[in-house]
Amino acid sequence: MTAKAENAALPIEGARILIVGGASLVGSATAELLLQQGAGEVTILDNFYQGSREAIHHIEGNPRLKVVQGDVMRLPQLLAASKGVDGILHLAAVMSITMDRDPWVGLDVNIRGAQNVIEAAWIGGVKKLVFASSNAVYGYGPGIVGELMETTPFHSTDAPPAAILYGASKIIGEQLCRDAHRKFGLNYVVVRYSTVYGERQHYRAANALYIIETHDRVRAGQRPQVIGDGSETKHFVHVSDVARANVAAFASSATDIAVNISGPKPTTTLEIVQLVTELAGKSLAPEHVAPDPGKVRLTSGGAWRIDHAKAAKAIGWRPQVDMREGIRRLIAWREAAERKQVAG
Repeated sequence: MTAKAENAALPIEGARILIVGGASLVGSATAELLLQQGAGEVTILDNFYQGSREAIHHIEGNPRLKVVQGDVMRLPQLLAASKGVDGILHLAAVMSITMDRDPWVGLDVNIRGAQNVIEAAWIGGVKKLVFASSNAVYGYGPGIVGELMETTPFHSTDAPPAAILYGASKIIGEQLCRDAHRKFGLNYVVVRYSTVYGERQHYRAANALYIIETHDRVRAGQRPQVIGDGSETKHFVHVSDVARANVAAFASSATDIAVNISGPKPTTTLEIVQLVTELAGKSLAPEHVAPDPGKVRLTSGGAWRIDHAKAAKAIGWRPQVDMREGIRRLIAWREAAERKQVAG
């Protein structure tokens, strides 16, 4: 159901926003944007297991930013952090690579943790919850082709088990939001991210890691590696666009809805490698290699794109950063960070 209510809109100026799992790639970018747009207070709650102080170092001096060390698995900590809060952005999650190592931890965090955040939201009278989901709710594998829309069913055939567990956990999280809306009238928007990349990129996201690994290789003078023939399709979205989507979800009147958040267009792994190599100032020819059977890889198996037309209609959001510009920014940030580290 696509429902809209005037009281579901949460104006950003003066608002108090809690970001659960905020010491992260998406969390740091969203917190920065919220502060720029006049949020009264932004609270980041993180246990710093996956998140890091480095991710939020650039905004820690802002007097309207509050950082709380807390765990999504501890409901009393969430209740305390959400007291007096207008909106909550829930980002805390275990991704496929960690899910592969420890499924129970992933299921606990992604399902019980989501329910804890939802309970804290409705108990605290929060005006709106924005729940970070993923294109993983469509599944993975050879059956993923064509347009992936919000109505596309889940596909699990021949996909990595850890990836399917992750996608299934996000589906459950979305349904917990729907259940809270039905029972308690909790306003929420689910934002289904495609693969996020950008400045302050970490080494945990299976697909985005491909960009980092390629950059590491070409900087070392090694030929970049392309898995197979390089025709696999990926649909990335720059972190700045994701931050804008999160803010737009709060500010819009949309509620009880899930929308895709994807980049301008999909790209192939070969195109990614070529872009990284070119923008790094190298002229190394790619080396085609067989996939590593011991490594979690999220394959598409064909040509597809994640449609974001619904996000444009429901929350007024469209992506702005294409892959060339996004990779250019990421490389520039990595090189600047390394220069700073050497100088310091």
